[in-house]
Amino acid sequence: MRRRLNGTVETPWLDSAVLRGNRPGDDVERMLPIYLPPGYHDGDRRYPVIHWLAGHGGSGPLLLNSPAWAESLPERIDRLITTGAMPPAIVALPDCWTIFGGAQYLNSSALGRYEDYLIDELVPYVDANYRTLAAREHRGLSGKSSGGYGAMVQAMRHPETFGAFASHSGDIYFEFGLIPDLAKLHANLMKLGGVEGFIEQIPTMKPKGHDPFFSVLGMLCYGAAYAPNPDAPRGFDLPIDPETGILDEAVWARWLEWDPLRMIDRPEYLEAWRSMRYLYLDCGLWDELNFQTGTRRLSQKLVAAGIEHDFELFDDGHIDVPYRNDVSLPRLSAALQE
Repeated sequence: MRRRLNGTVETPWLDSAVLRGNRPGDDVERMLPIYLPPGYHDGDRRYPVIHWLAGHGGSGPLLLNSPAWAESLPERIDRLITTGAMPPAIVALPDCWTIFGGAQYLNSSALGRYEDYLIDELVPYVDANYRTLAAREHRGLSGKSSGGYGAMVQAMRHPETFGAFASHSGDIYFEFGLIPDLAKLHANLMKLGGVEGFIEQIPTMKPKGHDPFFSVLGMLCYGAAYAPNPDAPRGFDLPIDPETGILDEAVWARWLEWDPLRMIDRPEYLEAWRSMRYLYLDCGLWDELNFQTGTRRLSQKLVAAGIEHDFELFDDGHIDVPYRNDVSLPRLSAALQE
């Protein structure tokens, strides 16, 4: 589905200072697609901003593409605003792609300073160059899968920057969500020639299905994001023994420190979420990555803490669920208005 937008999309390129010298050698000049609502160019009105974070294997520029028989994210936002379902907002689509398909929107010596990239470069750039309501009460986050994870974690860590968030099927409860692929990692790496052999095949491996490609790629991405180690051969530790494949409990404990289900137990993060204007959580009841259980438990913790939020387990899985934005974006944008 392709149609002319009533709003506009601008695609400035930013040369990042904080990403310079990143260990994998990923590009430091990145496009930042920015959706501007209908009427933006006709007056002096200021708008709230939503930073929409792509999932693992995706990026902001890729969200401009229109899938077959479906809408691109800007087309969806444009329809919601034009029909009156969603109050107008500026929507920025960051590009945090790496050799491993993402960075979980965190700083890591193994990947680069992607948290700083978002907070210290992209947010100020949008506020300086567009008519935004430049305050945390009018700035939100949304995303799906690893993007939903990024929305949750950055709302915890930067309540001075963001005042609301929405997470669709965000990574959570790592015992259920990540252990299944970790259990296969040793055998998959043996088949693929180890970490170095796999990395060499990333551009050419076909098909790029979940197993083994995204199964291995995801575990390497998580390892680089959650357990960086500058002295390790690739700059990070994996939570399995290289000879036997059994879980390395010390490294695994480092991964668990980044699980939102555990992070929310820290008082400062709970209070950060308490300060939000709006919180939205959802997950497919049949999520293929098993994130539904952790999302349900996270909602229970918020209820126990007296934190209002919207939570839904919907009758679907993890894949091909962009229609969920029709639920979250109108609510998120409404919460960020003046």
